[in-house]
Amino acid sequence: MDEVVIPPYFPDTKEVREDFAHYYDEISRLDDYVGKVIAELDKQGVSENTLVLFISDNGRPFPRDKTTLYDGGIKTPWIVKWPKMVKANSVNKNLVSAIDIAPTFIQLAGLKPIPSFEGLDFSGLLTNTESSIRDYIYAEDHWHDYEDYSRAVRTKEFKYIRNFYPDLPNTPSADAFVSATFETMRAMKEKGELNDEQLACFNKPRPEEELYELANDPFELKNLAENPIYKEELNKLREELKRMRNITNDSLPEFRTPDEFDRKTGKPNSFRKRPRPSKKEMEKIIQELQ
Repeated sequence: MDEVVIPPYFPDTKEVREDFAHYYDEISRLDDYVGKVIAELDKQGVSENTLVLFISDNGRPFPRDKTTLYDGGIKTPWIVKWPKMVKANSVNKNLVSAIDIAPTFIQLAGLKPIPSFEGLDFSGLLTNTESSIRDYIYAEDHWHDYEDYSRAVRTKEFKYIRNFYPDLPNTPSADAFVSATFETMRAMKEKGELNDEQLACFNKPRPEEELYELANDPFELKNLAENPIYKEELNKLREELKRMRNITNDSLPEFRTPDEFDRKTGKPNSFRKRPRPSKKEMEKIIQELQ
């Protein structure tokens, strides 16, 4: 447990370290099962020319990670095993997106991706570690247990986040809310024992815009959006987000979706067991919660 590295936006306590240790134990258990799948491919004699892509659907299920647009929420494992084509231990640090998976696999199968696919073929990155296919990747966060509406653009150097509901705190997902880490953070907050970085999940309003220089600030703690030195970079990523939102017809909903759980206690809100409410009923629920 002493070897666990705790990001600075968590308090370094015994409870948090134990929570991380349990999480790493689950990763080890998953690793074991993946190993059994690989062993079966070896047994069948097909490993050499079988492409295995190991990914996850989101980042760590911890506060300020899962359901956020920080790298702790959107940067996921991306491990490829294909002995016939991919050199072992090779690393390509350029950008890829989950939407690139389908067109790549179809291309490798000798077929042509259908025109509606938005992703790009990343197969060239597997054999040439210096090659790249993207200057930008995009991410979004909306309702997941709790209401939110945020968008992000990331380059290799910078991350831009636009919070459209800045009045709402960055409340963790329901599973992270009941974790030992967040329980510890809530208790420490009441005692005034959290620093500014560790209060990020509780603070409101949030800034409407966030800009981070990732090489110098990998944990995305220093918001540069109001720093005039970075005005050009801010404007460039701001415009890129506008362009992507226009292309995808991304627009704010007519009304906000109520939270499924209470943001202070984590307990389910009373309307959860009701039949799906009408638009008028939803608007009334929202007014009651505000």
